[in-house]
Amino acid sequence: MTVTAQTTEATEQAASLARPLTGRVAVVTGASSGIGEATARQLAAQGAHVALLARRADRLEEHVARIEAAGGTALALPTDVTDPASLTAAAAGIHARLGRVDLVVNNAGLALPDVLDGDGSVGTNWRRMIDVNVTGAFAVVEVFVPDMLAAAAERGHADLVNISSVAAQSVLPGFAGYAASKAAFSHLSRNLRARLSPADVRVTNIEPGAVDTELRDHIEDPAISAAVKEAVGSIEGIPSGDDVAELIAFAVGRPRHVNLSQISVLPTREA
Repeated sequence: MTVTAQTTEATEQAASLARPLTGRVAVVTGASSGIGEATARQLAAQGAHVALLARRADRLEEHVARIEAAGGTALALPTDVTDPASLTAAAAGIHARLGRVDLVVNNAGLALPDVLDGDGSVGTNWRRMIDVNVTGAFAVVEVFVPDMLAAAAERGHADLVNISSVAAQSVLPGFAGYAASKAAFSHLSRNLRARLSPADVRVTNIEPGAVDTELRDHIEDPAISAAVKEAVGSIEGIPSGDDVAELIAFAVGRPRHVNLSQISVLPTREA
């Protein structure tokens, strides 16, 4: 082997290590902010072609512009995971522009406080969280699982990453609906792994604790919002969306025979 050939091979190996997700087509829901936005950036930086799905079109376009400026490939698709037609249209757009999906980060979600109306009706916040955190999350799987199965059959593996919450495993006063929706999502993940892992689709369920994102800013009740901010502010060293994104990229970058199936992400000082 000539010196030039050796240099070329070494360069290619270095590039492969630096961009281990090259050639993969990824979908990230809830990509307009927080964990979703950070994950889209991280996956693109590692070589994946990334479709960003969320409702806020202006945010998505800004994120895509930054990814492309950094040399990545990304696509903005305004999408509502609670609308089947919207999801179907997004999938069609991804197929046309990027190709078949082999990596899905199922991240879209809401964290809203309990609102007990007292009139026997189902609370508005409860309905919204079940629609997004459970029904919408399952709809994302339903739309993209044929792609993941086909990709796994061809290349030996595909990845589904579900972003749940430590609330799935604990009592969260004032947020029983949120905790219940995430408990359902975590259990869904376990069942999906039982269904999909024999076909080489790896399912990873990630349960973050307190993360420094804007999710808690969506709480409209001033008293509850203030209490949540105080509780979170009392914890030193809260992980960022980037911290969780790095973990997601690590999990999907493992050798195809390795599945990190369940991961909790907590601040070191969170009891």
